[in-house]
Amino acid sequence: MRKLAWAARGMSVVSGAVLLGALIAPSAVADNGPGSTADPSSSMAVGKKCGARDVSSAAPDFINFPDGVIFRVASDAQGHAFLNDSRNPGVWVNLGVLDNAPTCVIGTATSVTERNPGLLYITLLTQDGEQHQAVCTSDNTPFAPSTIVAACGTGFSLLPNTPVK
Repeated sequence: MRKLAWAARGMSVVSGAVLLGALIAPSAVADNGPGSTADPSSSMAVGKKCGARDVSSAAPDFINFPDGVIFRVASDAQGHAFLNDSRNPGVWVNLGVLDNAPTCVIGTATSVTERNPGLLYITLLTQDGEQHQAVCTSDNTPFAPSTIVAACGTGFSLLPNTPVK
């Protein structure tokens, strides 16, 4: 019986040490992720993350567009959003150059109307639950860093009454 009591005391000491370590460790390994309270001036804030990466795409199904045209919108772990036009392979246009572009993007949605010229709708969801939308003219000119501002006119506008806040 004495050996069993001694083993039980030993286990409670080990369990207490593990619990204490778990309570102390989180502040030392803060990741600056969503909801982080880590000091933004610390060296860990350099790679600040806003959320998960996301991607969406839309393809016009219209006779005046070449087959295989796809518009893609993606966000990175730092919350930046980018647009790719398959007619301009390998070029990802930073949507941050548009007026009122949101930061900390965690979700993307894309749709395109069925005409040429048509409209490309880009909707971005931010970490705080707001949705921002840009409406861009899609035509025979591929989207590129030099054409995106003219194609998207006023840039992004906040969509009111977003239900995901």
